[in-house]
Amino acid sequence: MSTDQPGKPPRTVLTATAYESCPVTGVLRRIGDTWSPAIIRLLGEADSHGFNDLDRSIEGISRRMLTRTLRALEEAGFVRRTSHGPPPARVEYSLTELGRSLREQLFVLGQWAIAHSAELPASPVEEFRDPRSS
Repeated sequence: MSTDQPGKPPRTVLTATAYESCPVTGVLRRIGDTWSPAIIRLLGEADSHGFNDLDRSIEGISRRMLTRTLRALEEAGFVRRTSHGPPPARVEYSLTELGRSLREQLFVLGQWAIAHSAELPASPVEEFRDPRSS
């Protein structure tokens, strides 16, 4: 027996397997935490940032969480870590080409969120600058 209604397109059933293998789900798992979007945004504002610069630029993040998030973004291919010299070396972080591409899409999502902020549950909405202008 079909649950579809006559004259309407068939209803899509999203299986657990389809959900788990969805590319969007995979990306959101990698960047959907509290700090990844902020880090990606900041890294796109200059060619590179030192760890301490990032730490000072993101209010409320612990050094441990910043380290964990940078490592996760590096493992996902969005961030490049460059060490200059022997320990204690200055370490700089920058966006990869993939990270820059993602940042542009986060800008689009940010613009959508601003445009629909009245329809969305209350949350702080900050002016989101176009990453293509930096």
